[in-house]
Amino acid sequence: MANTIYPKWKQFLLAGLLSGDIKAVLVDTADYTYSAAHEFLSDIPAGAREETSANFASKTGTNGVFDAADISFTGATGDPCEALVLYIDTGTASTSRLVAYIDSATGLPITLNGGDANITWDASGILAL
Repeated sequence: MANTIYPKWKQFLLAGLLSGDIKAVLVDTADYTYSAAHEFLSDIPAGAREETSANFASKTGTNGVFDAADISFTGATGDPCEALVLYIDTGTASTSRLVAYIDSATGLPITLNGGDANITWDASGILAL
């Protein structure tokens, strides 16, 4: 048997995502560079945050895999976005904890031209611990 983490522990770790208000923000990487030291939404300059989603719906966390309903940014305008950042929204950028930085997914980069920008999550989930 190879070393492994029990799936139920992974599921426990995802509990914060399931109970929190999870949102996504489209990010222009010309104005933001990822850093592992970043912790809160305020670490991403406001000028790099082009569009923000509504709260995720239909969230699930099973055996370390987080998933939710697909999201849409309605009437999205702004600079081209090369990344999507997931965060737990507290209503204040300085306390809204960053969860995931995604820059290599189908549909990225995305051009915001006033139409809807739709994000379809992979069938295997959004995040896997």
